[in-house]
Amino acid sequence: MRLADVQRPRSSAAGRALEVVTEFSSPAMVNHCHRSYVWAATYGDAHGIDYDAELLYVSAMLHDIGLTASFDAHSVPFEEAGGDVAWVFAAGLGWPAQRRERVSQVIVRHMWDAVDVADDPEGFLLEIATALDISGREPQRWPADLRAEVVGTFPRLGLAAEFTACFAAQAARKPTSAAASAMASGIADHIARNLLDSDPGRT
Repeated sequence: MRLADVQRPRSSAAGRALEVVTEFSSPAMVNHCHRSYVWAATYGDAHGIDYDAELLYVSAMLHDIGLTASFDAHSVPFEEAGGDVAWVFAAGLGWPAQRRERVSQVIVRHMWDAVDVADDPEGFLLEIATALDISGREPQRWPADLRAEVVGTFPRLGLAAEFTACFAAQAARKPTSAAASAMASGIADHIARNLLDSDPGRT
């Protein structure tokens, strides 16, 4: 399994989603979105999961847009704000209502503790991918050489400190949010110990 095997979907939606995240997010967060798509797609391909690549890519690019200064809603959890932004984005592309709802669902569900792959393959893949990239959960699901290659291609650029600060701010302003629960459960420690920052190719 190699990074070269993963291609960005060749669609206007994919290109515009990349444009949006690049415009509004930091370089570290943009690389996080790239890695999240790669983790999701490679796991799906390796395990024969039938997923919609365009839907997964757009969701991966926009899943943290609710953490940006421009789209951070004061009282709404960031994943819900991000899901709403993605719904509007999809409407602007002319996606049908059901597909707009799906991209919003996938983004909201990436903050769930678990997503049923049979019910929502894209949500499942994005949830496990972001869990790896942020807190280092279950790295053994991906080959060590792939992990090293992906991090080498899309460097982490201080993501740990930036993301921890974002979640701390979310928790302070939105105490009933999933981000607040994650902070209370010690996600900052998991982020600090993520092997993707210290030794991504460790077996």
